[in-house]
Parts: sequence; C-alpha cells; structure tokens
Amino acid sequence: MRHSHQKLLAVCISAGLCFGVLSGCGAESTGTTAEGQETSQLQETVQSQEKAQTETVGETVAFSLPDGPEESDIYVEPVAGISDDFIRGMDASSVLVLENSGVTYYNYEGEVQDVFMTLAQSGVNYIRLRVWNDPYDEDGNGYGGGNNDVTTAVALGKRATGYGMKVCIDFHYSDFWADPKRQHAPKAWEGMSADEKCDALYEFTKESLTEILDAGVDVGMVQIGNEINNGMSGETDLTAVMNLLRAGSRAVREISETYKKEIQIAVHYTNIEQTDEIDRIGSNLESYGVDYDIFALSYYPFWDGSNENMQTVAKNIQEKYGKKVVIAETSYCYTSEDGDGSANSFDGIEGLVDGYAATVQSQASMIRDICAAANEAGVIGVFYWEGTWIPVGEADADNSPIWEEFGSGWASSYAADYDPEDAGLYYGGCSWDNQAMFDFDGHPLGSLKVFKYLKYGAAAPLAVDYIPEVYASCNVGGEIKLPEMVDVIYNDRSANQQRAVTWDEEQLAAVDTNAGGAYEITGTLEDGATVTCHVEVEMINYVQNPGFEDADTSMWKVTYAGGNNPTDFQVKADDAHTGEVAFHFWSGDSDMDFSIEQELTGLEPGTYQLSAYAQGGDMSEDSVLELYAVAGGEEQTASFMVTTWIDWKNPVIPEIKVTDGALTIGVRMKCNVNSWGTVDDFTLNRISD
Repeated sequence: MRHSHQKLLAVCISAGLCFGVLSGCGAESTGTTAEGQETSQLQETVQSQEKAQTETVGETVAFSLPDGPEESDIYVEPVAGISDDFIRGMDASSVLVLENSGVTYYNYEGEVQDVFMTLAQSGVNYIRLRVWNDPYDEDGNGYGGGNNDVTTAVALGKRATGYGMKVCIDFHYSDFWADPKRQHAPKAWEGMSADEKCDALYEFTKESLTEILDAGVDVGMVQIGNEINNGMSGETDLTAVMNLLRAGSRAVREISETYKKEIQIAVHYTNIEQTDEIDRIGSNLESYGVDYDIFALSYYPFWDGSNENMQTVAKNIQEKYGKKVVIAETSYCYTSEDGDGSANSFDGIEGLVDGYAATVQSQASMIRDICAAANEAGVIGVFYWEGTWIPVGEADADNSPIWEEFGSGWASSYAADYDPEDAGLYYGGCSWDNQAMFDFDGHPLGSLKVFKYLKYGAAAPLAVDYIPEVYASCNVGGEIKLPEMVDVIYNDRSANQQRAVTWDEEQLAAVDTNAGGAYEITGTLEDGATVTCHVEVEMINYVQNPGFEDADTSMWKVTYAGGNNPTDFQVKADDAHTGEVAFHFWSGDSDMDFSIEQELTGLEPGTYQLSAYAQGGDMSEDSVLELYAVAGGEEQTASFMVTTWIDWKNPVIPEIKVTDGALTIGVRMKCNVNSWGTVDDFTLNRISD
C-alpha cells in the first residue's frame, strides 16, 4: 500500500500537481485525525490561524510566522531580537528517493501530506539541496545518498518553491559525497588539467542553474563547493582550488544578471574548532580575490566545539573579511534508537552535549540555542542537515535491496568503482534517522516546530525532559560513595533543580570492591522517578602516560620503516578517545609500517589484561593492525581493523602471564596509502595472582 501511494505521488509531481493547498491545483487532502474524525486540510488551513496562517501568492502557498507566543507540546524560549528573515533552513535532499522507496510523510494531524508543506507550516523558510554532477554508474545505477543530480534538485526545488520557501543549491562538483575526507572530480572531468576543470565547472554551473531556474525554482543561494577545507574536485593545490571557486562564482554572477535575480554565493567549510585554520581560509579567499557573499560553516555541537567558539569564528569572518556567515549544516539527535538496522553516525549515547539528552525536547532546545547563539553573533541563519532522512524498511529487516534500487541509503554498491575507499566499503542505509525531525514512520516531531517559535517562543506544561545518569567510581579496595542529590532537567531549563535520591541498598551491597568491575544501581526520587548510577570499581592501570596527555612521552618508543615518520602525538580532542591527545598516524602517499610500545618492569607476578582504543579509516583489507604483549619471551597479539572516524575499536588481550616482572606492550600497523587514524588509552590491569 505504501509503494502504491508513492507511485501516485510521483505521477502527481511529474504532472505538476501536489498534495495540500496549492492554488490552481484544485486538490483537497482529507484524512482521519487522532480522534477519528474526518477533516479537510483546506478547511483547516482557512479556519485555523494557529495551525496554518497562510498567504496565497500566485501559485504558491506561504505560511507566515506566529505574531506572538503559542501553546505547544515543546517548550521554546524566545530568541531576543531575531528577525523574521533569519534563515530557518532545512536540507531535504533525500526526500524524493525516500518516497520512491515507500516512505510516507504525514502532517501533525496524522494525515498524508507533502513533507515540504509540513516544513513550511513549521516555520522553515529555506530548503538546501545538494547537487552531484552524475551520481550513476555506466549502467544507470544510482550511487545512493539521494542520487542528487540536477533533475532531482528541480523536482524537490519546485515543491519547496510551491510552499513559499527559497532554495539553496549546494554544488559538490563531484559525482558523489564531497567533504574534508573526499573531493573526487566528476567522472567526466577525469584527466583534465586544473584549468580545464575550471572551464568545465563554469559550464556545469551555468547549465545547471539555468535548468533549475527555468523550472521555476526560487534559488536564493548557491554553494560553490561543499566542505572544501582540503581541496575541491580532485584538486588540492591552493591556487587551483581558488581558481575553481572563481570559475563557479563567475558563473553564478552571470546567471544572476541574466535572470535579474539576486542569488547569494556561499563558500562552505567545516572543522570550525580549528579557529586559526578557518581564519587562514578567509585570508586566502581574500588574497585570491574570490567573489562571494557568504562564508558557510558546518557546526555539529557534538563534534565541532561550543556555541561560544562558533560565535568567535563567525564574528571574526564578519569583522575581518566583511562577509556574511551562515551555519550551513547542524543537527542533534532525538533518540538513541536505530530505525533501519544501519548504524547511526551519532548514536545518541556517547558524546551527548552536556544539558541535552537524546529526546525530542532536547533536540528542540539544542536547535533553539544554536539559532540564538548564531543570531547573537550576527549569523544570517541556520540550515538543519537532512531532517527528513528517515528509515526505509524496518530495523530488523534486510532493507539493502530497496537502498540499492532507489538510492535511499548512504551509499549503494554501485558507488564502489567511483569511491572505492569509502562508499564502496561501507554502503548501507541511513546513518541519520535518529537525528531527523520526523519519527521513523514519517510523522513530524514536536521539535520541528522550533523554527516557527524562535521569535516569540512557545509555552508547554512544565515537564521533566530527562534525569541525567549518574557516574561513580572507586579504586579496588575502596569505598563507593553515591550522591545524595541528582539533577533533574525540565523542558523549561530555568526550572532545573537538584532532588534527593534513594539508592537501592541491595544493589549497592552487591558491589564487590575487592575486584574491578562495572555495576548499575537504581535510584528513586520522591515522586517515583528513577535514575541509574553507573558504578565502576577501577583496577590500577600500570601503563605510564596511557592516554598521552602528559607532555613527556619518553616512555613510549616509536619505530617506523622508511625515511618519514607517519606518526605524531596529536592535540585534537575530536580524534582522541578521551582527553585532548592521541597517537596519530597518516600514511600520505606511501604505505606505512610502524609500532609504538612501552617496556614495563617491576610488575607483580600474576595474570594481566591489556587493551587499547583505535579509530581511523581508508584501510585496505590486507592491512595488519595488532595490539601486542611480550612476556617471558612469548608474544600474544589481538588483531583489529579500523573502519571510519570515531568508530572506536577496543582490542583486548585477556590473559598475559607475567613471572619476572617485565612486560612489553604496544600496537603495530602495516597500512596502505592514505590510511589514517589514532590510537589512545592503553590499559593494563592485573586481574589475578
């Protein structure tokens, strides 16, 4: 039934029709409310200003923002001084392939509705659409990730325009994903010189924009490149990249003049926690005379630092280089669950930002706070990344045939030839479903309404958003001390408080402090609410400077083959398992063979356990990665393989017999060209006599 509906939707779109209230369509969508009553979407739109304050303009239906605070199921604190023109954006690039895959989107009343209408009703005023040159193999099979060619941008852009939203076209100038890790040139540009690529990029930009504008899409912004910190379209030389940007800019300016339409040009970068690097980029753009209007930044709060740092970077760009700033990508999770059986990029368990849980209310609060911080810093707006990318199929089903056929997963197997080092190895479903602003079945979450409530806020009955879990630890042989009070976080953060907790005495008594181990103890608040305390009885870690946080790393011996050391002790919290420092490796343009080890003496005889953490990527299958321990002349190893960024692997050697007090521990790797990663947090515990 879901597939049949989507076929009908595709026919309507191709015929220029729509679901909802587009004037001239003559369409009236009906459905059943939660109370079981038949309703008319048209009647609701006309009769209820609270649900849809609309203004028909030509063949579009625009939804105005509230003129005061409203009641809602989420609490939103108003943002002082925010303009109605502040960009409340949404990247919705995957919508078409999701619908083709059988996904259905609904409105807040539970009726089937065009997702772009729902976005507009929720205060979204700008839609961002990525564009790849040719995301198909020679047999016409899509690479996945939305199969976002120009034709797809036209189809989605027309729908967005029909509901009064402007459109940002995000040219990747690649046939598939472009970001700091990969900037592949389109297949059609292979073998071209840098100057020839400039000509090709210029022509592609003009031709694509012409097609999009001729279709009636209201383009207000164009990104010339996507997260181009480390290159663009296969070029890494600074001059070559700057010339590519100038070619793209020239094309947009000429199209803007031809169509007598204001189109702002954005350049897009990420890793904004590296403030000096972002400043250097701004300086390079100025030095090379790149003509652009907006410096676009990716800012994910769980990866890219604090709101305060984001503000510092944004203010510097405005004050030093005189450019507008927009947050081109951001997001946050509303659940820690996985909806399609394909792992999530941010699982909603590890790395949560303090004060924000994996809940709908916290998602809304996070986006509100990012928008408030951005507005305070003079940023012109925020785009939420892929808030409509929800699961295809069930979490316990094999959905790969659908992902493959329609391109609704991160990458299909057909991308392997084009991008063998990433997409070809890790193709699968959606990694973003727990960060969407629709639930797994396509119903809009209350957090989506945050965009229309930014100016005046929204009131909701006071309710507990979440009670943070508690953590306690003691050394082996020590005493566990649990807190008497715990934090309680409300939807209205100003109501947060500490409340008394009673811990389960039986669970507490069951903690054996004579040996290392992890325990969970349940606590109860006066109103019956529960909280969990995670207790760890810690064993002594005999590794010196196990996480490399101390500046003195002389206890670690690094050896490597060849003339260049592919390793360093890197200060970068995002790449460290804990703290700010990790042992970093990158092979560059040659294979690498290295080890890092530490010799320990004076250990008590007994059985020890060794472990470490490692993350990284772009490893070939024949790479050799080993954790090792040498005791009494005998070596034990634990092989492992890193897969992608911050997917931490934890190899363990469970039983190492030490009789003479000496032990050598370490990690060795033999890796291919362009492989990379970090090693962190060695742990050596004595587990028995």
